[in-house]
Amino acid sequence: MDMTPARSGGRAGAAADPETRTFGFLLLPKFSLLAFTSAVEPLRSANRLTGRPLYDWRLISGDGSAVASSGGIEVMTPVSIAEVGRLPDLFVVAGLDAQRIDDPKILSWLRRLERGGCRLGALTTGSYVLARAGLLEGYRCTIHWENLAGFREDFPGIDTTAEVYEIDRNRMTCAGGTAAMDLMLGLIAVDHGRELATAVAEQFIHERIRDPSEPQRMALRNRLGITHPRLLEAIEIMEGDLEEPLSRDALAARTGISTRQLERLFRKYLQRTPTRYYLELRLYRARGLLTQTALSVLDVALACGFVSASHFSKCYRESFHKTPREERAPPR
Repeated sequence: MDMTPARSGGRAGAAADPETRTFGFLLLPKFSLLAFTSAVEPLRSANRLTGRPLYDWRLISGDGSAVASSGGIEVMTPVSIAEVGRLPDLFVVAGLDAQRIDDPKILSWLRRLERGGCRLGALTTGSYVLARAGLLEGYRCTIHWENLAGFREDFPGIDTTAEVYEIDRNRMTCAGGTAAMDLMLGLIAVDHGRELATAVAEQFIHERIRDPSEPQRMALRNRLGITHPRLLEAIEIMEGDLEEPLSRDALAARTGISTRQLERLFRKYLQRTPTRYYLELRLYRARGLLTQTALSVLDVALACGFVSASHFSKCYRESFHKTPREERAPPR
């Protein structure tokens, strides 16, 4: 896939129109193609709608070769990090396994860009790379909701939110997916007005431009397809208390219904008991921590409300047909 802008050819040092704002996109292996195109396409559309070169972009990789996305689609990158001079803006575009990226050359290059005044950003799990380079300390940032718990465990000193995107001074991070489009539309609105940003959004049948403070995930009633208020309240309490799970009786008391009624609601709408549903929530949280952090199996167990590593391993194997240690083992 060739995403090179026709105007500059993506070459390092190419002449730029004075009114043009140039973005660099550092593509890392297994990057999210959706997040990447959601960021680039609004820039292209803004140029097309105005008939002016408002934006340019340069695709960069560690060595200047093609980079495969998480879906295996390769994108050509005309330049390597060694060939790039100064950049006003750069986004780190990552995806799967970003928590394992620890390339000293890339981290040093990002620090040099920052010292040169570059405004740095991250799409989806690119926040891991900025954090590992020490470039998010003292800044507010966000990351995809699936990686949020693991990121907070690895970088407890960073102020991490669950919002669609965050712009904190010269740092720009977003949750990935179509949130990258909301971030870029927000930047276009600041640069050239809300009217142009809205026109670009309409080009992509993007119903509305989300505010940065909006939550990433669907409302619980939409996600689960249920509307019963007491059941929704119970599930919300469960999701907020995974480390110290409540008993069935305590959960019923918190929602203001009897234990028997709580059981009936879960069986009717979710075809499982409250205890089973709660266990599944905790196990899926554990799976994320196992694959995204270096926490020990025991620490993961405790963080997800299990009293021992042995009990955790037993429940995990029954649900996922592998032990926590097998889940963490690198693929052969």
